[in-house]
Amino acid sequence: MVIGKTLLTEEQIRARIKELADRINADYKGKEILAVGILKGAFMFYSDLVRQIRVPLIVDFIVSSSYEDTTTTGKVNIHIDTRIPVTGRDVIIIEDIIDTGISLSYIKEKLLDKSPNSLKICVLLDKKERRLVEVDVEYAGFEIPDEFIVGYGTDYNDNFRNLPYVATLKHSG
Repeated sequence: MVIGKTLLTEEQIRARIKELADRINADYKGKEILAVGILKGAFMFYSDLVRQIRVPLIVDFIVSSSYEDTTTTGKVNIHIDTRIPVTGRDVIIIEDIIDTGISLSYIKEKLLDKSPNSLKICVLLDKKERRLVEVDVEYAGFEIPDEFIVGYGTDYNDNFRNLPYVATLKHSG
């Protein structure tokens, strides 16, 4: 596998994160957020976004997986759950990408079972063409085409996460 066409540059990503943070700051003025990042993919987006959020926040993470190679398994595994109590808090799930919606729907339902005050979703990349389960996404960075992408936290078999931009992935040869 080799890196293909660049879809989003560092500059585009940085500017859009600032816009998302500004919206979150306005929406949560006077409140405290529990920002729940979904690892591993969201680590770059999460880090850059929370540094731009100016309202009080607490950080926490969930480690989940649902992909093998380039295909979703349709089964969501939660390897590590939140450690901070969710009950009564204003929660934002921060994820790198939503495609089928299966993972985010599952995680959202698990967190809603813990009775948060509110729960919203923020994603950098939205691949609407692949949606199998409808999930409300209140904060979305970019809508992208139905291509396998890597970079800025997203991966192929744990490779390419360190790219500072988002690109397509192509078969070599």
